[in-house]
Amino acid sequence: GTYYPKPMNCPMHCLIYRDRQRSYRELPLRLFELGTVYRYERAGTLHGLMRIRGFTQDDSHIFCTQEQIGDEIRSLLDFVLSVLRRFGFDDFTYKLSTRDPQKSIGTDEMWDKATSALRNALERLGVQYSIGEGDAAFYGPKIDVDVRDAIGRKWQLSTIQADFQLPERFGLEYVGADNQRHRPIMLHRALLGSVERFFGVLLEHYGGSLPTWLAPVQVRILPVTSAHEAHTATLVSQLARDGYRVDSVAADEQLGKRIRAAKLERIPYVLVVGDDDVRAGTVGVNPRGGEVQRDTPFDAFRARLAADVADGSGR
Repeated sequence: GTYYPKPMNCPMHCLIYRDRQRSYRELPLRLFELGTVYRYERAGTLHGLMRIRGFTQDDSHIFCTQEQIGDEIRSLLDFVLSVLRRFGFDDFTYKLSTRDPQKSIGTDEMWDKATSALRNALERLGVQYSIGEGDAAFYGPKIDVDVRDAIGRKWQLSTIQADFQLPERFGLEYVGADNQRHRPIMLHRALLGSVERFFGVLLEHYGGSLPTWLAPVQVRILPVTSAHEAHTATLVSQLARDGYRVDSVAADEQLGKRIRAAKLERIPYVLVVGDDDVRAGTVGVNPRGGEVQRDTPFDAFRARLAADVADGSGR
């Protein structure tokens, strides 16, 4: 067979839907995929994680009836905003992209229905939104949710799109309560846009210092000398059992150099273990951006770490 790079996930989800006869009782049918897709972007437009040729989309497609579309779009908007807020974004702008008659397929009636459903969802949310005349994709109108980062830059992340066209082109049907065949409506939802780009935006938003709950390494424990490495290993194991991402660096280099390296990696907590700490069950705590706290009981640090991770808003 011949293999091709996949530019989008939508057609495969249509084929999954079409695999067997569907009933109205199954709708809304929600499919989700973390799928790698490929776009041959021009070399001059490529930019780090923000614009690349191969990326992972958190792609969801919802097949529903016309009566369900309003509730589904409202539910999707609520979900999108709750997730973005969890990552620390709270300044949103909304754009409703509408049809370009020269670059679209489908009837006026189909477009009017889809556009009205999206507009009604935004108005129910009670937010201001702009209209992007002619900015929609060729197969349906969409809502774009942009966020502003910590220094005011705007990034386009989430998209919700109503699509009457792909169900038509793929011949998708369901059997309704009237025992007749009907065409479902397809909703596209990309919550993060692309995973790579979303992490790029997160790094920009937090200046590289991700909140403790998100940091790849949450705690690094440094023995002062090799004599403290066995005790350090015990502390690492205890935090790992608690579910934290923790590591240690052996005392092969000077302590100051290892602390500086950890700070450059923007690790939220650097713990230091010396003779007194081994005897007393304490640690020296170097919090990112804070003052060093010596002789901290290890259990007190564990409680502090648990509270920081649970809060989810630490910078």
